[in-house]
Amino acid sequence: MVTTYNRRSFLKISSIGLASAYLAACSVGGGDRNAAEQALRAAFAQPINDLDPHGPSSVDESTLLAGRLIYDTLIRRNGDKLEPGVATSWEQTDPTTWVFTLRDDVTFHDGTPLTARDVKASLERVKEAGTAQSALWTSVSSVEATGDHALRITTEQPLGTMPVNLTLMFILPADKMDSEGFFRKPIGSGPFRVESFTPSDELELVAVDYWNGKPKLAKVTLPYIPETSSQITALRTGDLSILWPVPPDQLRELEGVDGIRLETVPSYVYYFNWFNCGREPFTDPRVRRAMWRAVDVAGIVKNLFGAGAEVMTAPVPSTVFGHAPQEPYAYDPDAAARELAEAGLGDGFRTSLMWFGDTGPLADGLAQAMISDWAKIGVTVEPQSLEKAEWLRRLNAKEFDMDLQTNTVTTGDADFTLGRLYDSEADRMGYRNPELDTILRQAHENSDRDRRSELYSRACKIIWEDAVGIFPAALISTYGLRDTIDGFEPAPSNQPDLRGVTLAT
Repeated sequence: MVTTYNRRSFLKISSIGLASAYLAACSVGGGDRNAAEQALRAAFAQPINDLDPHGPSSVDESTLLAGRLIYDTLIRRNGDKLEPGVATSWEQTDPTTWVFTLRDDVTFHDGTPLTARDVKASLERVKEAGTAQSALWTSVSSVEATGDHALRITTEQPLGTMPVNLTLMFILPADKMDSEGFFRKPIGSGPFRVESFTPSDELELVAVDYWNGKPKLAKVTLPYIPETSSQITALRTGDLSILWPVPPDQLRELEGVDGIRLETVPSYVYYFNWFNCGREPFTDPRVRRAMWRAVDVAGIVKNLFGAGAEVMTAPVPSTVFGHAPQEPYAYDPDAAARELAEAGLGDGFRTSLMWFGDTGPLADGLAQAMISDWAKIGVTVEPQSLEKAEWLRRLNAKEFDMDLQTNTVTTGDADFTLGRLYDSEADRMGYRNPELDTILRQAHENSDRDRRSELYSRACKIIWEDAVGIFPAALISTYGLRDTIDGFEPAPSNQPDLRGVTLAT
């Protein structure tokens, strides 16, 4: 659901918060222009530093945002539904075999036709890349192009998540994707081609005659503007036409500005605070539960984010398929202190919390609020605000006590988060539970939606009750738009489809 606000209703939402990304747009030039002459300027909160959709940044929001504009996928997500992309149809012919029929009118930006051979090469490349997305494809045993526009994928075990996973699998030209320098100006088959790209600086795109309808915009430019205040100023003055998500501590800067409207949409983005369950004292679930009960989650979310977030009721946001609401952990410092005493930590203990500042809105404030609450039960927490590269290194090496970060359920399906992160083989935070492993693998393999929902309900309960982490806030994306913008649809993934956007003159 999308809620629209005008300027008169602004005060009602003055505390609406940020999800994890910015996109901004402006009208270039002047005078009377038709849609084909329009240009959109967009500024994303995180720099786009890589256009390789199979590489190390394959699940980063900035790379995915660019990928949606440049490349194609076999299947697309449209709200809660999956719809044809390059594939016109797909069928699971037996538990381990999927067959696909492809469109015969799709071409890459250099004019060469897209065929099943390109899909085969792309899927094999992402499977072998050793990245976060590769984990989705470990059970794939073979990919066969059975014709120019026919494909067969065989798996070692059933893979019920095949269709939703394919919404992330971008198709590249087989003969060129491994060429040196390819991703400085890559070739895709999406609605826009790359005109120029400077990593962490600017991406310039030009519309093409796309098989699914040529964009109404002629050009999209995505520069990196690191300062939020600069983005807010640009929206106020009209230099930008769209800005989202708007941080709660900046919204008042927009008050009283003519020609701006605000729209909100629940997102796939949420905060979690992982415990390193393989490191003392967090090997004990009593300690983990005590740490959760010691935090005034509802109060922090309300005071820090306002209407920009909602308190989590499961390990995934309510917008995600597989969400199953759980009994909240009541804020009870006395009970938390008793649990610590029962675990032999009546005098408290010392530990640390790491995060990187750009992980999401008000990350520093959220970290400090939790640290303050933990101090009240005798737990001294060293704050460790790190550069992203060092944070990522330590996360992957499990060199942390607690880790605070945002996460995006990019596919909108719980398998992407629960199945990818909490299986014992993934070993992301030292938590191992054979019962949970069985449930997650059954959900991963099953293609029956009702059965998968039931399995994820059980998985949510286990992760929640074992307090693998604290799940405080699911974020609401807030978009500031100039009144000149038409045809824009906010996306819960923060990766909007810009094909239908126009700028009124």
